[in-house]
Amino acid sequence: MRSILAALALMLFVPVVMGAGQPPPQRYIARSDEERAQLGRISDYLNSIKELKGTFMQIEPNGDVSQGAIYIKKPGRVRFEYQTPNTNLIVCDGSSIYVLNRKLNTRDRYPLAGTPLDLILSGDVDLRKNQSIMAVRKEGDSLIVDARSSDKRKKPNIQFVFTGANTELRQWTVIDDQGLSTTVALRDMLPANNLPDSLFAPPDAPKAGK
Repeated sequence: MRSILAALALMLFVPVVMGAGQPPPQRYIARSDEERAQLGRISDYLNSIKELKGTFMQIEPNGDVSQGAIYIKKPGRVRFEYQTPNTNLIVCDGSSIYVLNRKLNTRDRYPLAGTPLDLILSGDVDLRKNQSIMAVRKEGDSLIVDARSSDKRKKPNIQFVFTGANTELRQWTVIDDQGLSTTVALRDMLPANNLPDSLFAPPDAPKAGK
């Protein structure tokens, strides 16, 4: 069972192969006044976040479901604690994303900068100027944001869903290079106070032979 944040980070290192005659990826995204206003609302919400805690549900391409607890402390920090039988732990300490897989006895590390997570965890968000954002549209009471993990991509491979009066982040979906999607839905997200820094400390690397 793969982890969604590992997938987010790994996508940055997948080379973009362009065939002959294909147009180059769009580096600059022009926006309408309405799109700028919508992205401004989302940016205001993301900038209002200081500390949050709640639960999440992760849905894999094959239908497998994992659940757990999530803690956010901005700027730059998040912790995903998976419930059994999934024993993964994912921690971002503000600069690096650590993926601890207790089943495989591995710990992987990825830079936060430039990842889709950076869009959410940054202390100063302005999506109107972010060229990772390819499109935004309103569907019912939701705002759907289509993004790409690299400006070398011609099509979006990440979708964020924001809903409610405060345009709160509800879920995101990552589409891999095989077209398979993994979704993380956030639930019961509430403001938190003084989350301990120890929650976001890099997890210890597994010991050899354990």
